[in-house]
Amino acid sequence: MTYSVAVSGASGYAGGEILRLLASHPDVEIRTVTAHSNAGQKLSEHQPHLRSLAHLTLQDTTPEILAGHDIVFLALPHGQSGQYTDALGDVPLVIDAGADHRLTSPSAWDSFYGGAFHEPWAYGVPELLVGGAKQREHLRGATRIAAPGCNASTVSLSLVPGVAAGVIDPSDIVTVLAVGPSGAGKSLKPHLLGSEILGSANPYAVGGTHRHIPEIRQALAAASGPSTGSGTVDPDGIRISFTPVIVPMARGILATSTAPIAPGATDAQIRDAWQAAYGDETFVQLLPEGSVPRTADVLGANTALIGLAIDRAANRVVVVTAVDNLVKGTAGAAIQSMNLALGLTETTALSINGVAP
Repeated sequence: MTYSVAVSGASGYAGGEILRLLASHPDVEIRTVTAHSNAGQKLSEHQPHLRSLAHLTLQDTTPEILAGHDIVFLALPHGQSGQYTDALGDVPLVIDAGADHRLTSPSAWDSFYGGAFHEPWAYGVPELLVGGAKQREHLRGATRIAAPGCNASTVSLSLVPGVAAGVIDPSDIVTVLAVGPSGAGKSLKPHLLGSEILGSANPYAVGGTHRHIPEIRQALAAASGPSTGSGTVDPDGIRISFTPVIVPMARGILATSTAPIAPGATDAQIRDAWQAAYGDETFVQLLPEGSVPRTADVLGANTALIGLAIDRAANRVVVVTAVDNLVKGTAGAAIQSMNLALGLTETTALSINGVAP
């Protein structure tokens, strides 16, 4: 069976990456691409690297144009997907790359985003531990999927094994991320201009204001663990100091996350927690002891590479994770989740190999 696909926000970075990956997917046909201010223009004017899709023209993003497809991807700014998802009830599979359907807590949405709250959908990070199983089990056969925030999924994948195994203390997590500006989208913003970021590192959303914080806390709280009698970690006990820093690379995230070692946890137990979580995974890989990843190693790939160190002098576990924010962080996660929802091979159209140099 060939599934018909529409991609909204097709002139942006996330939409373009979804299209790039879908273009090599043997089970889909990209029929419709939509945009807002760029509607009526050729897709090739905004995504000139997508040569196999150069025949497509951007149409208006309306429910009527998006309807009638088997799969709709929404790659829209936060707060804009909900107005379309409510009107796409007849579409068999809708995947939102925005934040509108990620959070389960209305109060967290109100605090970090504001506006109308929409129901949470199946979270599109298959490798996450949830209640003693993997999130992929919730994605099989799903009809509505919320693709993750790139920073959020990177930090969550970094720390969930330790939280689930009870070998780290989630009440004192510190994470600092070097991120490429493509994660902020294609809109013209002065702080993202080349002249502003070249030769500079620029922190932003400092002091607990970044919108991905509640998404991380939600993922860590869902991890199975011995912290409470209920079998899940108490969300109120999860505290994260989260600082992203824009650095002069077009794409990529390097997240360095640390947390205190839980009392009594041995070095072997700590490493075994991550090995048990990801030892059989294709796209999330724990590097050998003593190795740490580089963003250059994951560019263009749907791979998260994890380096794990145990700092006994500071009594903390240090996890360094590299992803391509546009692939594993967004579009790759969306398509990996799509494959699971449709019963296709999970790895279809997704590569573990990066591009070098």
